[in-house]
Order: sequence, then structure tokens, then C-alpha cells
Amino acid sequence: MNTPLPGGGPQGARGDEGAVRSAVLSLHRATGLPMVFGGALSGRDSLRITELVGNTTDSLDGLVVRQGSGLGGKAMALGRPAWVSNYPCAASISHDYDGPVAREGLLSIVAVPVVVRRAVRGVLYGALREPLSLADRVVGAAVQAARDVEQDLAVQDRADEALARARRDPAGSSAARWEEVRAVHAELRALAEDVPDAPTRDRLREAALRLAAAGLDAPDVPGRPVLSPRELDVLSHVALGCTNAEAARRLGLLPETVKSYLRSAMRKLDSHTRLEAVTAARRAGLLP
Repeated sequence: MNTPLPGGGPQGARGDEGAVRSAVLSLHRATGLPMVFGGALSGRDSLRITELVGNTTDSLDGLVVRQGSGLGGKAMALGRPAWVSNYPCAASISHDYDGPVAREGLLSIVAVPVVVRRAVRGVLYGALREPLSLADRVVGAAVQAARDVEQDLAVQDRADEALARARRDPAGSSAARWEEVRAVHAELRALAEDVPDAPTRDRLREAALRLAAAGLDAPDVPGRPVLSPRELDVLSHVALGCTNAEAARRLGLLPETVKSYLRSAMRKLDSHTRLEAVTAARRAGLLP
């Protein structure tokens, strides 16, 4: 599982760190564990712990965990969750990090890798300061938090890749590429509305905005109409050729609600038809 990190430049790394941060906070809320922490990959086969909730010391803050070392390193190497009920006595892991773990007083720990397209992108940890077996509910919550991060990062990867292709083809000579950009844009917007975590939702919306402005020479259009998130959601699906019923099904809305959002968007864009509205939105940089 030591595949190089996709999108491993500064922007990709920041995106991974932000996703891990949101997951750590969500996992802490979901489980109430005394301590939850995690980190994104900082190199080909190591991660740096940067997100901590419930810590009493700084012993784990900034700790670099190598693949195969300790509990998190084992989870990275295997590409699947690993846990122990008494960390200092566990025979199933190496003990490279016993000092920092002992200073924090952690005994029962679960580590769940975040795996996107067969590459480990980070690890989430949950811990108790008692030598108790972690409940199935807690382990399940940690696994679900990792799966949510994986979905978030996979969609962001698609957005970054589509944006890169669009920038290589700014004149739009490849209709197929632009259709993919538009499909990813609609997917991002729909996914954002389903995400309960506000920071993750904001990142997805920001990625959608970057895609929308991909074909513009000057992304900041003066006097740009302001559409609500749902109006943009509906319009992005209309741009794909969806009927009101199809857009409603994809967005989990009633057809009449979709029709209302579309009418409002058309009014703001000073358009009389669906096609005019889509064209105006693209000119304003609201849609790709």
C-alpha cells in the first residue's frame, strides 16, 4: 500500500489535511471517545499526526508515523483497521512510539486507514486511557468516518483532474472533456448538500466554484448574479440535459421544488428558457 499520494502537491496535501481534520471532529462527536486524532500522509510511506481532540499533552502532535511501525503504521501497511486493548503489552505491533503514547496515557487504541484508489492517504485513531476492548460501535464509527473521508477525497480528486484537463483545453475544443467537467461539477454540488459536516461541505462547494470558473479568462465577473446553492444545484443538472423529474430524483427533491428553483434562477439570470439560463450562468462563471 505504498503507492505515491495522488495529487501530492501542496494543494492536494492541504486538502487531505482538511478532510482528516473534519473526520477527527466528526468521530469525536459520534463516539465521545476521550481522545481522537489523525493525520494525512506527509511522504511516500509516512504520515504526520496533526489533528488531535482530547489530548492532555503535546507528545503526539507532529509525530511522524512510518508505514509498518506502531499501530497506525500497521494499519497503513495492511490497508485495513487495526486495534489493541493494551498498547504497551500488545505483541501484534512494533513499539517504536511507546514513549509518546505512554506520555498521553493511551491504552486501548483503534487505527483506521483512509484509502483512496488503493493508496493510503491518512489514518484516523480513537483511544481510551483504560485497557478495555473497544466496542464494535466505536470501531464501526471509526471505519465509517474513514469511508466518509475517502468519498470526500475521491470526489475532490475527480474535480482536480477535471479542472486540470479543462485548463489544458481552455478553448473547449474537446466536447467530451467539458461534459466530464460538467458532470463532476454537478456531482460535487449534489454531494455537498448531502454532507452534514460544514467544513467538508464548504470544501466541496469551493471545488465546484473552481470548476465553474475553469473556462473563464477572468474568473471574477463583475455584476455576477447571486444564485442560491440549490438554484445552482438544479441548474447544474439542467446543464447536463436532465429533465425536472431527473434533476429531482438525483437531488432528492420534488419535481415542483426543482421547477421553483429553476424559475428563480432564470429570473435572476434574466433568461426566458432553460437553455438561456444555462448559457448565462456559464458566461457568468457559475457553471462550467
